[in-house]
Amino acid sequence: MVVPASVRAAHHDSVGKQPGKGPGLNRRKPLTASRIQRVHRVLSSALGTAFKQKRIKHNPAEHVELPKVRKVRPLVWTDERVAHWEETGRVPGKVMVWTPAQAGRFLDVCVRREERLYPLYHLVATRGLRQGEACGIRWEDSDLAVAKTIIVLETEDEDDDGVKSESSWRTVAVDGENADLLTAWRLQQKRERLAAGELWRDTGLIFTNVDGSALRDEYVSERSSAIVAAAGLPPIRFRDLRHCAPSLRLTAGIDPKIVSATLGHARYSFTADVYTSAMPDIAQAAADATIAITPQAARKP
Repeated sequence: MVVPASVRAAHHDSVGKQPGKGPGLNRRKPLTASRIQRVHRVLSSALGTAFKQKRIKHNPAEHVELPKVRKVRPLVWTDERVAHWEETGRVPGKVMVWTPAQAGRFLDVCVRREERLYPLYHLVATRGLRQGEACGIRWEDSDLAVAKTIIVLETEDEDDDGVKSESSWRTVAVDGENADLLTAWRLQQKRERLAAGELWRDTGLIFTNVDGSALRDEYVSERSSAIVAAAGLPPIRFRDLRHCAPSLRLTAGIDPKIVSATLGHARYSFTADVYTSAMPDIAQAAADATIAITPQAARKP
């Protein structure tokens, strides 16, 4: 069987680029406060168990002074901020969020460019999965025909302190459009498997390279950045594309508690505080609605 050149190239490109071995993955970077806290939680739990089992005399992690995690609030790309960015090239915040119109433009450009990873970007933008969650979904944890759900292993995000403290699984409902996109993607993946032949890597993952190997974070981010540039949109990182989901759902009037559960936040208050304040249109609509239902005879019609 003749293996297509594109598959051979993808296979060659993925060799030696497994987690921890790819370009840029070995660069020494200072640990962030949130990552230090995550590492400390794991160590503290392990040492606490050892102490209870009397394997050690005390838990040395108990009295460690941890750095404070600074909350990073998402900022929406308002017209004023876009104009300032176009003038100066400066991005106003670390975590930026598109408006519903901007998110729609991004997805439209994906379609026009026939972007292979469009189903992945669509799922993240509309359902709010984190980067690691989306790239780690397995077919065996999906039910697109009946329940229309996917089960993801929750991961933590450095810019998000509203996640659960321990790794756990959560079920995410998939709307009809995403279900259709994933079903079509499955057929495409089967065709790619036939084309790859003996080079196919049976990872069981939903989103893969053309040879079945796992997607590298850098590749997914690079593709996303290329689409953003082609669309002429203000920049956001791929990892922040998920923030479009709560803005879309809150704008659509979805109960914030449901939005919080979909995002995998441990605290509803975190979702309400961060995203409602990030979307001024939502706050303004809520304020106007409050006035509208308040009976007041003196108010002019």
